[in-house]
Amino acid sequence: MSTTLFSDIQRLFERTYAAAGINLEDCLIDRQRCGQLSRLAGARARELSELARTFLRRVGDDLCIGIYYSRWLIDQLEKHDPRRGLSDANIRHLIAFVEEINHALHAALAFRRGIREIESEDFARNLELQAQVDTYQVLLLFVGFFRQTQRVSKMDRRWLRFHLFSSQCPSGYDDPNLRGRYAETTELARHYTACLDALNSARRIDEIRLFHALDYQQKKERILALMAPPSEDH
Repeated sequence: MSTTLFSDIQRLFERTYAAAGINLEDCLIDRQRCGQLSRLAGARARELSELARTFLRRVGDDLCIGIYYSRWLIDQLEKHDPRRGLSDANIRHLIAFVEEINHALHAALAFRRGIREIESEDFARNLELQAQVDTYQVLLLFVGFFRQTQRVSKMDRRWLRFHLFSSQCPSGYDDPNLRGRYAETTELARHYTACLDALNSARRIDEIRLFHALDYQQKKERILALMAPPSEDH
């Protein structure tokens, strides 16, 4: 059975966390529908990326999901397929692609757990923080796959971390809420993934599953606790 990059990534996340219960590829929408949903979302949506967006809407007891990718982004990923290797030519495009799948998956899992406050700021920040953490892990897998030793070097990690955490520009948002959201979640993800890098693979999986189950405020507390220096015994 043939697979797509989209389905491969969804399955990877579901193996780590849980099945979403839906095929997220069925949630893909075209440019016209993206425009309609962007107008419904209001002025703040105008500042979101034109390359990729995820729309969430609650209708009674159902969660409606729409995932949009621009034709240009898809063309770039087809031209520089990350399954043949990661480079400066495709890493930013892969990040945008993976993050939207992650947003949709974790929104679906949260909704199944009974979380209904999908329009709250904490919910949005939780999705953004989780997406950056998970996308970093996906990037590591892509890089490791193309290394003969299957090991990711310090140089590789610096390159990935630059594109995921340092090349972003949260200060470019006019909306102060969006500016604060992306600045805070990027900084938290940068610190948390550094902590994950220090763990072996088994402990890392246990940690990210524990992290995933937390709400946003609990995630912040978890990161601050991991960053704190060990107390000295007297």
